[in-house]
Amino acid sequence: MATAGKVIRCRAAVAWAPGKPLSIEEVEVAPPKAGEVRIKIVATGICLSDDHVIKGSMPNVEFPVIPGHEGAGIVESTGEGVTAVKPGDKVIPLAIPQCGECSFCRNPESNFCQKFHFCEPQHLLPDKTSRFSCKGKQINHFVWISTFAEYTVVPEYAVAKIDAAAPLDKVCLFGCGFSTGYGAAINAAKVKPGSTCAVFGLGGVGLSVVMGCKAAGASRIIAVDINRDKFAKAKQLGATDCINPRDFQKPIQEVLTEMTGQGVDYSFEVVGHPDTMIASLASCNMNTGVCVMIGVLDSKISIDPMLLVTGRTWKGTTFGGWKPRESIPKLVSSYLEKKFDPDLLITHTLPFAKVNEGFELLRAGKSIRTVLLF
Repeated sequence: MATAGKVIRCRAAVAWAPGKPLSIEEVEVAPPKAGEVRIKIVATGICLSDDHVIKGSMPNVEFPVIPGHEGAGIVESTGEGVTAVKPGDKVIPLAIPQCGECSFCRNPESNFCQKFHFCEPQHLLPDKTSRFSCKGKQINHFVWISTFAEYTVVPEYAVAKIDAAAPLDKVCLFGCGFSTGYGAAINAAKVKPGSTCAVFGLGGVGLSVVMGCKAAGASRIIAVDINRDKFAKAKQLGATDCINPRDFQKPIQEVLTEMTGQGVDYSFEVVGHPDTMIASLASCNMNTGVCVMIGVLDSKISIDPMLLVTGRTWKGTTFGGWKPRESIPKLVSSYLEKKFDPDLLITHTLPFAKVNEGFELLRAGKSIRTVLLF
């Protein structure tokens, strides 16, 4: 393309300091270096994790920063040595890279690359420099991909090439929300046919868990949320029961145990709150119950060890257990074959300039997923 090798000036949403609204700025995006890919972002979803970034509660984030991690776009140019993608390819930038070389990537049971930002800070690219600048200042990356920018630069191992037929304004959700929730049921919990499940939190990720539980053949899927407005969507996607903890005088784990007789076979925490994490674990049956944590928590919790001694399994998952570069193209192909319909998660579509309005909808509980279009 004509822009290859040149600095591109474009719009981006910059978080200058924690707790401040995003600011739409003109930023400069440098060309990709060796092993890097510059992507024109077409669409990006708003995820609760981005809100954690804005509030300053996400680890390994340095301000000023361009958030965003649920995007889809088209390769604009590549640096020296890049072979996985070429200009014009449709791609999804990956919040979790897959370097293919570390011990985790080589382990068939792991999807947590050691280059992920919980192991190695990703506010700068691997050579410890940024490709973003604004008003003469360096702007940091977020998990290397920063999809709240019209153009972004990522390492080759943090991008997945997808089918050319994929609608980018829909499959952007595969960059985080849908893949994380659906995979939590399919890969992390390995939900069995005929089982009972409880899903705490009915945002985009939680509803994707509901879809995964249904696809796995669960016979009963109990959706738990304090926002009744989400119940209709949960039932549309496969929930058999919807309950609001505020409707009961007793702890919700006791309610779930009474509803099922012994507790659910699988529970999923997709809120990121200490109380719901404990309730989710306690709602599992004490012998073989499996509780999967997905929500991001910015504090510590204490538990009664007897919850685990009796036999429950408590585990976490990142990105639904998918090895991203291998799995995302396959998931997108399955979507094109109409094996599932995450389009139902998209409740709002806004122009990029209204990014702060999108976050207001999220915080008010009025949206499931908002997609921003450049």
